[in-house]
Parts: sequence; structure tokens; C-alpha cells
Amino acid sequence: MLIVADSSILLATVLDEPEKPRIIELTRGCTSYAPEILPYEIGNALSAMLKRGRLTETEVTDAFEQYRRIPMHLVPINIRQALELTARFRIYAYDAYFLECARALNFPLLTLDRGMKRIALELGLVVLE
Repeated sequence: MLIVADSSILLATVLDEPEKPRIIELTRGCTSYAPEILPYEIGNALSAMLKRGRLTETEVTDAFEQYRRIPMHLVPINIRQALELTARFRIYAYDAYFLECARALNFPLLTLDRGMKRIALELGLVVLE
């Protein structure tokens, strides 16, 4: 199965969050896609965790290296279409990039973000749970 996985999925995996076993179960045998901004969003999220004292510098670099080992196809998306989603749903562009990616590819979306799940369903996308 081809899917779009967002950064919440990857972060939960590399940081050994409680959702990790379910994520592994859902993605077994899948080919994962994400917008090409994914590495930057992962880096930003990890730096925010460092800034808040949730992770150490070593944990941040280790987590990023683990993320890089996860097979992921990065694809360009239509930013204009994504910005239309930001305006329509009053969401951040980063979230809209993943929604637009799933919409454009017509692949199911895998996310831990409840708001993104709600919007994806409203857009008629399949959401893996």
C-alpha cells in the first residue's frame, strides 16, 4: 500500500513514543511518501524539543539519524493548493503540505494529529488509524 506519513508519525517512531508499535503495524509492507519539506519539519520539531529541554543535543542528532534511515519518498507538492487549504481550514502551511500531498497522490494519510485527521476526512481522504 502507498501512504502519506506526516512528521508526527516519524517523530513518534524515532522517539519511541507509545504509538510506535501501532505505527509499525500500520506501515508494515507500505511505501511511504511525504512532501519534500519533511526533513526541514523534522529538524524544526527536534530543535523545538531541544529548546524546551525535552531532548539533549545528542538525542536530537541521534533522532535525526534514525529518521534518515526510514525509507521515505519525498515529493514536490503544489504550494498554491496547500495555501488554499491553509486559508480554508485556518491551519499551518506545514500541515497543509501533508494534506495536499495525500490529496494530490490520492494516498491514505497516516497522522497522529486529530485536527489533520478531521480535515483529511472532510476532504474525502482515507485516514489510516
